[in-house]
Amino acid sequence: MTVLLWIILFCFIGGILSVIAASVFLTLRENTRQMVLPHLVSYAIGALLGAAFLGLLPHAINNPSVTDTHDITLTVLIGILTFFILEKFVLWRHCHSLECEAHGPESHSHAPPNEQSQLPEEHNKSAGTLVLFGDAVHNFVDGVLIAAAFLTDIHLGIVTAVAVAAHEIPQEVADFAILLQSGFSRAKALLFNILSSLTTVVGGVLAYFSLKEIESLLPFFLAIAAASFIYVAVADLIPSLHKKTEFKDSIQQIVLISLGVVTILSTHSLLH
Repeated sequence: MTVLLWIILFCFIGGILSVIAASVFLTLRENTRQMVLPHLVSYAIGALLGAAFLGLLPHAINNPSVTDTHDITLTVLIGILTFFILEKFVLWRHCHSLECEAHGPESHSHAPPNEQSQLPEEHNKSAGTLVLFGDAVHNFVDGVLIAAAFLTDIHLGIVTAVAVAAHEIPQEVADFAILLQSGFSRAKALLFNILSSLTTVVGGVLAYFSLKEIESLLPFFLAIAAASFIYVAVADLIPSLHKKTEFKDSIQQIVLISLGVVTILSTHSLLH
């Protein structure tokens, strides 16, 4: 199978499966969703950090075209700061709870809490549209990063795609819920989420034809991918875990994060 087919396959599977998993997840009872979602988030943290530090960064630093490792670490730093700026414009925010501060209608209004439920329908729709736009941008970039990984090494591409899928599922669950709250029907929310996820394939295909001509830049795209994973894990996911401070919850979080890291490590080892 050619590299392009690998890219298309994993971009497509990751995006579509995460949306379908989210729609199925929302059919569960509310108490079940509230119980399972934090576990998915913990696992995603481990997968993202594992892929960044055990897969992407070593390949970027050890690339023959890299003469100074400071160039790679500087790229990671710039990437993290860039994602922070994008998040400030609500273009990168990935919600991982059923009540999202960034995309919920209340985040766009200065009305008191008891008046926010009376916001006009157009306002709610705009919140849902913003979620879709932000996801499309994020998914497109994910596709570019997956393509960069595959162009470097097939095994690295698979590991990267696994990490992307791991954090896409809890994110899609939250965003699906936001769309429903914004007035979208379940069928329309599913359709628009699928269309948004397909931008991953678009990003992957475009990157394949452009990055292949500039292979010397691949290590820097891997560094940006690592920055993306680190930022999502540290800025978006980990803070949500601190809401639960009981000892039992902390142990569960540590175990699931470790399981996410082990999954990436095992996948990487088995593929090699």
